[in-house]
Order: sequence, then structure tokens, then C-alpha cells
Amino acid sequence: MDDSTEESLASLTRFIVGDARFDETLERVTQLARQAVSPAVMAGITMMVNDRAATAFFTNDEVPEIDQAQYDVGEGPCLESFRTGKVITIESTLEDARWPKFCRTAAEHDVRSTVSLPVVAAGTSMGALNLYALEPSAFTAKDCEDALLFATQAAVVLANTQAYWKANEYGQHLAAAMESRGVIEQAKGILMAQAGVDAEAAFDLLRQASQRENRKLRDIATEIVQKTSERASQ
Repeated sequence: MDDSTEESLASLTRFIVGDARFDETLERVTQLARQAVSPAVMAGITMMVNDRAATAFFTNDEVPEIDQAQYDVGEGPCLESFRTGKVITIESTLEDARWPKFCRTAAEHDVRSTVSLPVVAAGTSMGALNLYALEPSAFTAKDCEDALLFATQAAVVLANTQAYWKANEYGQHLAAAMESRGVIEQAKGILMAQAGVDAEAAFDLLRQASQRENRKLRDIATEIVQKTSERASQ
């Protein structure tokens, strides 16, 4: 393992989940990937976005332009790596006949060789990491080995980050639901005191107001609580 790979892997291990959003983490991982394998001059990550393959994060604007050639026809090295979980290399975009449209587009952008690596965590494919070089046969067996090591570590980081933000989002929704429940209970108590009704009847009054005004029940309850508080402070 060369120094650039070691430094990039060290940077990955220093990621603290929660310090950055999922998209920010992906962007940083893409940048580190290019640095990890010295022949690479560009890098990108193929992922499913709204059920379609896309290069969501990349180091150079040319990368998504190159990758679009394979998305248009539904085949190419990045998609192959994504689907099969295998490392896919193109030694020469001028000579490889497997994916002519992709190779032609890559060559037009002066890319002469590529390597695509699966990003897999806990048996689930998260995407493919794609590296591009300007020279043919630029990626040695050792380069591919280092790149796969980086992709494996990156998958762990991405999976942990994704899980954190999903849990964080769930927690935020839960907190909001609990807050809504609290204000609804307050409004029910106010209506029970004002109208002399029980809890069930008070909730029915809230529900009826919500339907009549076409507003969320929580908003109706919040308004009742706020108005009661304002009157009490006068």
C-alpha cells in the first residue's frame, strides 16, 4: 500500500458519524478515492437516484458526462460492477469492445483506462466507485487491490452514516409527534374546562374544527393554546 492510499484510508477512519450529512460524506469519500489511487485523475460514485442509475458525486464535471453514456444504454463498467459486485477494469478505452458507447465517450474526454469497484456493506450494494486515468493500462493489480480496500472501508463509512441520518430523521419525527401530542392534550384540557365536556368530546371538537377549516389538528390545537395563554397574560 502506497502513502497516498494509507493517508486516504486514515482520513476515512477519522470520519465521525454525525459530523457531516450523508451527501457531504459521499462528496468527501469521492475526493479521497481519487487521492487513494495515484493513477486516477478523476473519480465518481454510481448510485441509484430515484430508481435510476446516476453519478451523484464526482471530482470533475467530466465524470457524469462520461458515465451518462452507459446510463443511456443500460450497460457499462460502473453498472457492471454495481450489479455483479466485481472489480471491472478497462485497459484501453480505444480497444475495449465490451461497452463501445462508454469507451468512445471516455476516449473523447481523454480517459484511456478505468477501474470500477463495488461499494458493498453487509451484503448490500450501495453503488460503484469509479476511477479514471489518462494513460492506458494505468491501474496495476496493486492499484486495484488498494482501490478495493478503500472501497470496502468507504462502504462501511457510508452505511454507518446513512444509518445514523435515518435514525436521526426518525428521532426528529418522533420528537415532533410527541410535541404535537402534548399541545393537543393541552388544547383538550382547555376545551374541557371551557365547554364542560369530557376528554373524548373535547377531542371531537378539535377534529371537527380541523375538518371544517381544512387545517391540521395540531395547528388548531396550537392556536387554542396560544390564544388562551395570551388572554391569561393580559
